Amino acid sequence: MNIKQMLSAVFTLVLVNVGTAQADSSNFAGPYIGLSISGYGVGVDGNSRSTSLNSGGTDNDVQVGKVAAVSGGEIGYAVPLGGSFLLDVGASMLTGEAQLDYISDDVGSVMADVALTIDDLITYYIAPTLVLSDTSSLFIKVGLSEADIGVKGNITTPGNLSGTTWGIGTRTVLESGIFIRSEAGYTEYNGISSHGKSGGQATTTSYSAEPTTAYGKISMGFRF
Repeated sequence: MNIKQMLSAVFTLVLVNVGTAQADSSNFAGPYIGLSISGYGVGVDGNSRSTSLNSGGTDNDVQVGKVAAVSGGEIGYAVPLGGSFLLDVGASMLTGEAQLDYISDDVGSVMADVALTIDDLITYYIAPTLVLSDTSSLFIKVGLSEADIGVKGNITTPGNLSGTTWGIGTRTVLESGIFIRSEAGYTEYNGISSHGKSGGQATTTSYSAEPTTAYGKISMGFRF
């Protein structure tokens, strides 16, 4: 069973149990803010292709850098839809950078080493939530994620990344309003591409990547 099938199964379970759970959703409802600590892994299907006169057509692999920082924040509003069900709507942001390095192994090529950088990951999400008890709940998250793209080297800057995020997690809220959220999920981004701008990078040299991120996140915040 892949992760999409698993999330679909859990989402169905949440809907089936909406009418049977007896907990009170009022302890989870309302606006909230939080700070998060995350661990992100980046997988990339990437390639560079040179058709310059010196290289004659060379493919080069992509090396993926580490995410430099994994802190962020979130803000949202949980709307009660019955005694045991809520719809959580919000946004989160991760500040940090992952670098995709394209290394030329062709000594005779005019290609220089270049890189694409990914930072400032923002996700706008909805999260159907089933209240399990007066303090704990289970949610499924679906979101639209965006990230800024930068370049290092004499290449064109591609459009920013966008993709779909899927996640699953739990949220515990104390009577004081303090909450702890634990979550795991992944994001599939659209493909990005770039090409050289001359001056050491032939305009016929292209670069492409299709990133996917998997993450685990812990958030702590306050429900108003």
